[in-house]
Amino acid sequence: MGDKRLHSVQGAASAPVPYRLTAEFREAPAAFDGCFTTFYHLSLDMPVDGARLTDYLQPEWGNIRFFCGSTPEAAIGGTQVSGAPFVGTGPSSLPCRFTLGPVRMWGVGFLPLGWARFFDADASTCANIICDGASHPAFARFAGLTDTLCDPEATLDEQYAAIVAAMTKAMRPTRDDARITRVHAALVSGDHASVHDLADACAMSIRTLERVCMRYFGFSPKLLMRRQRFMRSLTTFMLQRGRRWTEAMDDHYHDQAQFTREFREFMTMNPSEYAALDHPILTSFMEARARVWGSAAQTLDPPLDLPSGAA
Repeated sequence: MGDKRLHSVQGAASAPVPYRLTAEFREAPAAFDGCFTTFYHLSLDMPVDGARLTDYLQPEWGNIRFFCGSTPEAAIGGTQVSGAPFVGTGPSSLPCRFTLGPVRMWGVGFLPLGWARFFDADASTCANIICDGASHPAFARFAGLTDTLCDPEATLDEQYAAIVAAMTKAMRPTRDDARITRVHAALVSGDHASVHDLADACAMSIRTLERVCMRYFGFSPKLLMRRQRFMRSLTTFMLQRGRRWTEAMDDHYHDQAQFTREFREFMTMNPSEYAALDHPILTSFMEARARVWGSAAQTLDPPLDLPSGAA
């Protein structure tokens, strides 16, 4: 994938207000292989005083985000957050609508293996929530990072080092590491027609598959397979501007009507409604992520192989 400390800069004069987005992606040390999607720093600059942008994040894995400058107003399903410099989100199957002004932000995305190693709570109990991370028991252990990651005087290298130090201190092995990685790899491959097929590919019973998925992935195997199929279609559409939805649809959809029903479930709106919205932040960020990191969305990141002997 090359040097992941590259900057990607995008602007959009046609957005509701002019803006400049800069994203830098940092690779986690090898000791964390398979735990994180990425550590990334995002800068959003707008020349208009008081300006804010609104966008929709697609379904993703769990995240923690730290905001220096403006703080987001955001909602997922029936949960919302406002004014918090440290925001936690669980794995989601719904969009996150957010409004944000000029900011410097660090984000840390947790793959399912990372959820297993860094969180005590079942992922299913945190599914489709967004919260003030400092006050939620599942996320509060990371609240100490706020002082450094929200310090405008700290350098990016100092902030990155603080993340690595905190994660090194917090990480613990789990007995399900190998199972989690097998399930994750099978989901990303995308060529399983049923939960039974997925269980066979993972060399486990359906009951064990369901337990692993709810505990570390946040959702049932069936919903995870549907979410994966939907995200492949959505990212194809987002990255190839001007493409029709019918051209972006995953091959596993029977017809456009099925895709429209799935879209409405995962994004709470029709494809045409979503396409008509401005996506000032998400489109630029996804393009930068695909170019620098190799995949446009967290849910498309594959797991890395576990070290020899891990179980």
